[in-house]
Amino acid sequence: MSTPYPFTAIVGQDDLRLGLLLNAVSPAVGGVLVRGEKGTAKSTAVRALAALMPEVAVVPGCRFSCAPGSPDPACPDGPHEPGSGVSRAARTVELPVGASEDRLVGALDIERALAEGVKAFEPGLLADAHRGILYVDEVNLLHDHLVDLLLDAAAMGASYVEREGVSVRHAARFLLVGTMNPEEGELRPQLLDRFGLTVEVAASRETDLRVEVVRRRLAYDDDPAAFAAKWADEEGALRARIVAARALLPQVGLGDAALRQIAATCAAFEVDGMRADIVMARTATALAAWAGRTDVLAEDVRQAALLALPHRRRRNPFDAPGLDEDKLDDTLEQNSGEGEDPDPDGPGGGGRPPEGDGPDTPPQGEDGADDTPAPSVPEQSVPEQGKEQGKEHEPAQRQSSSGGGEQQPVRSGEPFRTKMLSVPGLGEGAAGRRSRARTEHGRTTGARRPQGALTKLHLAATVQAAAPHQRARGRSGRGLVVRRDDLRQAVREGREGNLVLFVVDASGSMAARQRMTAVKGAVLSLLMDAYQRRDKVGLITFRGKDAEVVLPPTSSVDAAAARLEMLPTGGRTPVAAGLLKAHDVLRVERLRDPSRRPLLVVVTDGRATGGPEPVALAARAARLHEAEGTASVVVDCESGPVRLGLAGSLAGELGGTAVTLDELRADSIAGLVKDVQYNNRRAA
Repeated sequence: MSTPYPFTAIVGQDDLRLGLLLNAVSPAVGGVLVRGEKGTAKSTAVRALAALMPEVAVVPGCRFSCAPGSPDPACPDGPHEPGSGVSRAARTVELPVGASEDRLVGALDIERALAEGVKAFEPGLLADAHRGILYVDEVNLLHDHLVDLLLDAAAMGASYVEREGVSVRHAARFLLVGTMNPEEGELRPQLLDRFGLTVEVAASRETDLRVEVVRRRLAYDDDPAAFAAKWADEEGALRARIVAARALLPQVGLGDAALRQIAATCAAFEVDGMRADIVMARTATALAAWAGRTDVLAEDVRQAALLALPHRRRRNPFDAPGLDEDKLDDTLEQNSGEGEDPDPDGPGGGGRPPEGDGPDTPPQGEDGADDTPAPSVPEQSVPEQGKEQGKEHEPAQRQSSSGGGEQQPVRSGEPFRTKMLSVPGLGEGAAGRRSRARTEHGRTTGARRPQGALTKLHLAATVQAAAPHQRARGRSGRGLVVRRDDLRQAVREGREGNLVLFVVDASGSMAARQRMTAVKGAVLSLLMDAYQRRDKVGLITFRGKDAEVVLPPTSSVDAAAARLEMLPTGGRTPVAAGLLKAHDVLRVERLRDPSRRPLLVVVTDGRATGGPEPVALAARAARLHEAEGTASVVVDCESGPVRLGLAGSLAGELGGTAVTLDELRADSIAGLVKDVQYNNRRAA
């Protein structure tokens, strides 16, 4: 077994270490989510924590880690009589992103079922993690069906398995620790809320600290055992402090004043539900015990808020995490005594939690990342024409609408939750959350004969195929006589991510400020949806005489949102140029990633202008996409009392469908969710 990197040898990262240590003191805090860029010791710190965890007493031979003093009455290996047990180290169980459902929750022991004809349950990772740590690296990339199972276990403290004739329930209480790089996508809100604490990590910008990180890492790589021995005393002292804090924890009192500060803080930052209040209370209590005190102070409440609230107050993926510390301090001060009410109208903002305020653990803290708050949601209102502020824009607007000139960029409208747009059919692309696909880790939907090597056995179908031949095969014992022809491959279905290519009309006909603000808000909303569904995105704009690839297909949706904000408008409407540019981009992407299916989203009013026969030329360009089977949707931006319906006609030529800006909203009553469809001509 390899020697883990010592926890006390980690340079800086005070928030990360404090969050992990508080969970070691009080597992009831609920785990920790570590967010940060790659190469910042996230995984190293989590794995190093395992060596500091106190040992646990278990019933000898129990595969589900029952406590000898109070064994689980429903334990599949039970019943156990209360008594003495054996001690072992607390386990750290890693859940791979690509794990199967059977590996997580357990399943029927196939070997015994086929060889001996008996039903026996083979425990999964949730059973192994009971009373230990369940660690998920890159937790934001975890498949949805695994997230659902993880949520159920975290909520109930138990795992229920009902499948293949097996009905099992066992305890599954664990410390959930996840690491993630936000650039690769966000977590579902339900799973995000299950993490008690969150910490942001970043590489230090101080030369001396970076030198020390490299020096220690090289020393560890040269001789892990010798390096670990050098830090053995510090590791032992920290382990003893955790044990002492655990023993002191039941004696820590949480007074009414601290409770009022906790409740007022959660109310002031408008967090959802009551879990934040409970986690803050447990965290503040753990902080006091870690500091060797039996009373909770205001500084404990403040530090608890910085760890427990940032991920619970975020509203969309483009918001910066963190809390406004001035608002936090004002709230705590106003509620420092009994009978005072919180100020719900304090200033808003964002930023990373400060470092070094909490109880000290080894070396100096990092200087952290940029604390500049993210810009607030773009304004929606604009000055009316004729008012003083709006006069300077009038000439540009008139010039653009007549086909010439360029107007300065306008800000996006407020984003909203969009309806589900998906590619029809069944794909086989990268795992995601948009369109149906055959996957290795989705839900089982059927069985078939294996084509090549068997990877996922469908047990019931295999037994059913073998059962009629048992007498002819001379079966004499309890075991089933199975031949290769009986084996059946499980057919699984999940969701895939797509390439969502946006083609945005930035011409003069779209240049009215209020109209373009709404259009940008709609595109930003679709970008948010693509971010959450793990799609690749690309951005093409057309205006004047040509089209431009503003952003080649990428997984960085943030970059697309930034380019969208700077998008100028004006000039004629070369719809054909935009569609032809999209055709070229998709042709190249099909060669690069043939399994990722594209979804073309054209945002326009359909009023093609410029050049000879612009409407007919746009129709011919659209039919190129229709001929290649590209799924498409046209977001119709036409407004006003007189509507020509040109966007709808364009959607027909594309073989897709058209939705208005209003129909795009998930809460719209204009219609049901509209999946992208092929044209009836193609379906025929």
